Amino acid sequence: MNPIDIISKYYPVGSDAYHILVTHSRSVTDKALCLAHMHPEMNLDIPFIEEAAMLHDIGIFLCNAPEIGCFGEAEYICHGYLGADLMRKEGFPRHALVCERHTGTGITAAMIEERHLPLPSRVMVPVSLEEQLICFADKFYSKTKLDKEKPVEKVKQSLSKYGEETVIRFDNWCKLFLGE
Repeated sequence: MNPIDIISKYYPVGSDAYHILVTHSRSVTDKALCLAHMHPEMNLDIPFIEEAAMLHDIGIFLCNAPEIGCFGEAEYICHGYLGADLMRKEGFPRHALVCERHTGTGITAAMIEERHLPLPSRVMVPVSLEEQLICFADKFYSKTKLDKEKPVEKVKQSLSKYGEETVIRFDNWCKLFLGE
């Protein structure tokens, strides 16, 4: 499977959205692969990480985010589960889980209910080590400042507005993947 072939089915090559998605996803993929290679003891599925990290944000075009060239109708927070639906249709259910579970540090059903989020009421928190690793790597890169990696403290600061549970999960990943 070639992730760029799948991306090209949904994003016109040369469009702003294509450029932003591919650049962001490449940064996330490179970080995830670097971290994965630091942990041979985890027996991570490296080819899967490379594919799924490239495809984790495939659903952004379905959202209304004109600042990144996306003119869909859904709210941006929906891009994960919408991308998961696309990946399931493409025949990649495991990749779909990464799409669905990577937003923030994951979204619980309680968070969806409490915050009245426009999401299906289900648990969307990374489970496998590969899902956790890709979600973690994603937190270091935005789609508006391409190629610029955020420091750990800046990531924590931006996550803090989503609650203590989110920061705790990120801190646990820092220990697991960075040894911090």
